[in-house]
Amino acid sequence: MRRSALLIGLALLAGCASQSGGPKVQAEAAPAPQPVNDWPTQARVEYVFQCMREHGGQNYDNLYHCSCKADEVAKRLDYQTYSEAQVFKNLKSMPGERGGVFRDPPQSKVLRERLKQAEAEAEAHCFVK
Repeated sequence: MRRSALLIGLALLAGCASQSGGPKVQAEAAPAPQPVNDWPTQARVEYVFQCMREHGGQNYDNLYHCSCKADEVAKRLDYQTYSEAQVFKNLKSMPGERGGVFRDPPQSKVLRERLKQAEAEAEAHCFVK
């Protein structure tokens, strides 16, 4: 009985493979689209909180505008570039030799300018004057 069930199963499988249509082979799936930006959620939240502090505090109006600004900056700068620019921006005023590490490299000014431009464009887009 077992042997006959096994033979029937094999015959069915062989019959499926021999049909003209045969089993369908799926085409290789297209690669998943890359996200528009790569900012971690925590970085966005920190950016929004800082923006809200700069614009007068935590309220729904500031939340809306600052989350818009965070999204716009993230469209213009990938997270790696943003975080490096933020470090240079925050630590350039450190006095002495230690501050020179953040003030003097050529990339410091370039990254700070890119961040400043991205933030200015985002501010103009998200805040009504």
